[in-house]
Amino acid sequence: MSTFDTKPWLNAYAPGVPHEIEVPTGSLVDMVEDAVTRFRRKTALQFFGEATSYAELGDQIGRAAEGLRRLGVEKGDRVALVLPNCPQHVIAFYAVLRLGAVVVEHNPLYTARELRHQFEDHGARVVIAWDKVAGMITDFPQDLPIDAVVAVDVTKAMPFTTRVALRLPVPKARSSRKALTTGSRVRGTTAWEALVSHGSLRRKHPRPDGADLALLQYTSGTTGSPKGVMLSHTNLLANAAQGRAWVPGLSEGDEVFYGVLPLFHAYGMTLCLTFAMSIGATVVLFPKFDVDLVLTALSKTPATFLPAVPPIYEALARAAERRKVDLSGIRFAISGAMSLPVPIVRRWEHATGGLLVEGYGMTEASPVALGNPIGPTRRPGTVGVPFPNTEIRVVDPADTSVEREPGEAGELLIRGPQVFSGYWKRPEDTAAALIGDGWLRTGDIVEVSADGFVTIVDRVKELIVTGGFNVSPSEVEQALMDHPDVREAAVVGLPRESGGEDVAAAVVMQDGTVFDPNSLRDFCRRSLTAYKVPKQIVQVDELPRSLIGKVLRKDVRERMLAG
Repeated sequence: MSTFDTKPWLNAYAPGVPHEIEVPTGSLVDMVEDAVTRFRRKTALQFFGEATSYAELGDQIGRAAEGLRRLGVEKGDRVALVLPNCPQHVIAFYAVLRLGAVVVEHNPLYTARELRHQFEDHGARVVIAWDKVAGMITDFPQDLPIDAVVAVDVTKAMPFTTRVALRLPVPKARSSRKALTTGSRVRGTTAWEALVSHGSLRRKHPRPDGADLALLQYTSGTTGSPKGVMLSHTNLLANAAQGRAWVPGLSEGDEVFYGVLPLFHAYGMTLCLTFAMSIGATVVLFPKFDVDLVLTALSKTPATFLPAVPPIYEALARAAERRKVDLSGIRFAISGAMSLPVPIVRRWEHATGGLLVEGYGMTEASPVALGNPIGPTRRPGTVGVPFPNTEIRVVDPADTSVEREPGEAGELLIRGPQVFSGYWKRPEDTAAALIGDGWLRTGDIVEVSADGFVTIVDRVKELIVTGGFNVSPSEVEQALMDHPDVREAAVVGLPRESGGEDVAAAVVMQDGTVFDPNSLRDFCRRSLTAYKVPKQIVQVDELPRSLIGKVLRKDVRERMLAG
């Protein structure tokens, strides 16, 4: 029997955490409707102080679902969301699912080039977009099958006094309710207020099943090419249930989650949309992380649960200490998306008196698969142990049939109800990622201790993790080489003290040209979103290569670290 078959990590579970959970049946729609029924008078969402109760949330979801039905959205259709964190994002997410349609999440800060690539892949006909970027989508070439663009003015979900204080404009929609006609080819926009101006979707309208596709989440996965991860209702429900089981001491209907993570990211979506709402929590939404906004909110609606990334914990702890802000109400903090330095854990736990633990996941696992126990058995510096109902193996990356022993480095494999079914329209990539009997190849090299704690050692893949987002080196290299003065480029990730990495590049310039890193960064911003633009660019005479001519990014990284 394999060491992994004995599951030694179960002994590290916090008291009260079950070894196995019953995977929920039904759909995410059933989950949110149950929350609406049980917590009607409780606050579901808070946005700059404006509160939305669970009863109001349920009503708005029904109205948005009816508006989308009138736009022709049917079961299985993809509906693109291009939104920052705001109440309309939450409503749209569940309204799409109520129709049995599929949510496709997008970063609203992406450039037209980045968005177009994904739209070409998923083929969504209806888009719900932040009004600041809606025009970019309506300007897409007519070969994309977009029938309707619903523009969302996020300021309308804020209190009037906040709008005035922030001096935020209220843009006008470029088209009227006439756009709400089934099957029309619309290239203006429809205001969100028009979408939800109708009555609620009738209760007898067909509902989704657990096995139905709920979400397409784009990721670079284990290679550099962005792919649509297919996640079912059951995948997402299972991960929310695993999260509930993992955190002993949660009080249903009383927790306050801070939504500083973007909802368009798998981590923010699971922690602040599905997990939080499954326990009737209040989700305080922030359009982006801002220390001042978060500290102000803490003085009015203290958080009890803060999912985030290491730089956020460090920034909040330092600012709170400097301004004498009390963080002691935050009992639970779960860090992910990048390594969590132990000094940040110590600073945060000293400031809050609560726990800060690191977890591990990937979009293909909905996304959380492992976590440090919420209790005295946690082990800072590791990513913890497998969640309930989750199995792991550590294997030879070159031959996955060869299993590694505890303490030996190898590639991590994961299996569980949260693991995806495949990549959208990519059977070959799916076959490479899902092997054997549902095992997911993570592409991460780990070591597992004898008692089951997992430590990340290296990555098989060469993706850069910056600010919790994956960056494909190939994509950034191509953007640099589009510049007429750049002959070659190699892009790597360099570690930052607060955890995660910065995007860095080494370039070989064309003969007779002048190296100007600021000019190259400005050029990259035309086609790349901000976090992909290299923070550091150096000039080299040549790039290190293998015997077959492949650029050795590892050598580039080592040279840049050496200065």
